[in-house]
Amino acid sequence: MKEQLITEITRKMLPYLDNSQMEQLQEVLTHCFWGVKISPSSETERLQEKESNKELLEMFISAKRVEGCSEKTLKYYNTTMLRMFAVIKLHVTHMRTDDLRNYLSDYQQTSQCSKGNIDNIRRILSSFFAWLEDENYIIKSPVRRIHKIKSSKTVKETYSDESLEIMRDQCGCLRDLALIDLLASTGMRVGELVRLNRADIDFENRECVVFGKGSKERPVYFDARTKIHLKNYLDSRTDENPALFVSLMRPFNRLEISGVEIRLRELGRRLGISKVHPHKFRRTLATRAIDKGMPIEQVQRLLGHAKIDTTMQYAMVNQNNVKISHRKYIG
Repeated sequence: MKEQLITEITRKMLPYLDNSQMEQLQEVLTHCFWGVKISPSSETERLQEKESNKELLEMFISAKRVEGCSEKTLKYYNTTMLRMFAVIKLHVTHMRTDDLRNYLSDYQQTSQCSKGNIDNIRRILSSFFAWLEDENYIIKSPVRRIHKIKSSKTVKETYSDESLEIMRDQCGCLRDLALIDLLASTGMRVGELVRLNRADIDFENRECVVFGKGSKERPVYFDARTKIHLKNYLDSRTDENPALFVSLMRPFNRLEISGVEIRLRELGRRLGISKVHPHKFRRTLATRAIDKGMPIEQVQRLLGHAKIDTTMQYAMVNQNNVKISHRKYIG
């Protein structure tokens, strides 16, 4: 009760004092309340927080929506935080580092999830409490002392030239051939692919503008083979749907993300190619671009990454190229 009272006093003084003064205030309050017993009373109710955890979460989600986060990301944030609130039954202004650290440890043990997933949860907690700090609801984020959770990095697979050619030869229809070529030559996200319309394609300059994460526009480019296969597919269609890719059966609805994923997964199983999914085309493009000497900053722009670190995670540099470069520049 004493700690809660000190926390409440310091929180209310946040707008008026700087960090040094806040630390001094905490020391004075701790000294003055030393040995003093405080019992809950009607006065305690007056000091109760105005906003509940749920209300603060709603405000946080609104702030992230304004920043441009997708609805899928916002839903993940909301679910993650509500799960934590259900376990730690304290107001966010009273949550300590140990409370959150124990929560992450217990969650990993009970759910048996990977360290990567736990670090994702840590990052969401960090974002939420950093927002509370910026908005002067708390003095200091309790997540600051919970460092990035290290996990073993596995080298993710890319498509070989042979695999790509086999998929092109055996995909079975003009739509799938154009779809595979567009993913392979542009490296666009599958969500960006399914939002494209026929009118978005500039065949003359072999490019199109996609809407990436955060509703950010960026141009992507495709090769001559993709241009030919895409034109052949569009010329074969008899429907009036403005979507670039539609279902093969009537009523020819716009192809959705799940439809692309299922189609590619079935193709991979039929051809005996492991782990065929849309994102692998993106990783393959990034890896090959870097291997062939494309500057990492340009690869970052091509993929639409806000941070270059993300680009480096996508690109698994060929070890043979590292060896050749070593002999060229060092050996």
